[in-house]
Amino acid sequence: MKIVTILKQVPDAEARVRTSGGAVDLDGVTFVIDGMDEYGVEEALRIREGGTDAEIVALALGPQRFEEALRTALAMGADRAVHIETDLALDAIAQARVLANAIEQEGADLVLVGGKEADWDSAALGAAVAESLGWPHSDWTTSVELDGANLRTRHDTDDGIEELTLPMPAVVTTQQGLNEPRYPTLPNIMKAKRKELAKRTPDDFGGATPRTATLEQTIQSRERLGKVLEGDPTEAARELARLLADEAKVLG
Repeated sequence: MKIVTILKQVPDAEARVRTSGGAVDLDGVTFVIDGMDEYGVEEALRIREGGTDAEIVALALGPQRFEEALRTALAMGADRAVHIETDLALDAIAQARVLANAIEQEGADLVLVGGKEADWDSAALGAAVAESLGWPHSDWTTSVELDGANLRTRHDTDDGIEELTLPMPAVVTTQQGLNEPRYPTLPNIMKAKRKELAKRTPDDFGGATPRTATLEQTIQSRERLGKVLEGDPTEAARELARLLADEAKVLG
């Protein structure tokens, strides 16, 4: 069995992000493996540790800094990595097509990818990869179990929890609650330096063409009013409600 885990390298959630010239300035920001993607790497490792003979391949499409995320996955226990290096700003559909071609070349049986990409705040990539491959998809997954040639999953829906049975190959998007990702140990970090990390380009997988164009980017900001409500608590509460409705427009 071959399991592919898709990774991203994103700004650390605790990093201080600045703005410059009306745009986000990421200079000096620390980047880390996307937390959602860590659940996918951990789940692949647990499937193998559960007795399944599996090769685990970490796959990333993005700029040079994505190599760090791949090194983290190798240190966690992935067998090898493939970095499709590009500085192109690609939307989810364009990325999915390149990744799908790479996954097909790998002959993967299972693809694991974070449920929401932290850099876009988008849940589109997993579904787009599944659509590009023509494979079944379990999103927002909290439980994965192999059942012969099928995959049994439990995932969150707007109405609660749903259980699915999917034929493999399949795509699973992961989230918090699926598992608790391990920390790479020092011996495994040293071993990761000797593991294969292949460098490829989008042209090796049919090329990459953005499907959307960004016409304008702006950062919304508002001045703080700095109002302080004093006096009787009941009257202050009424005034606060009025301000929220009439001025802030956050109450109907």
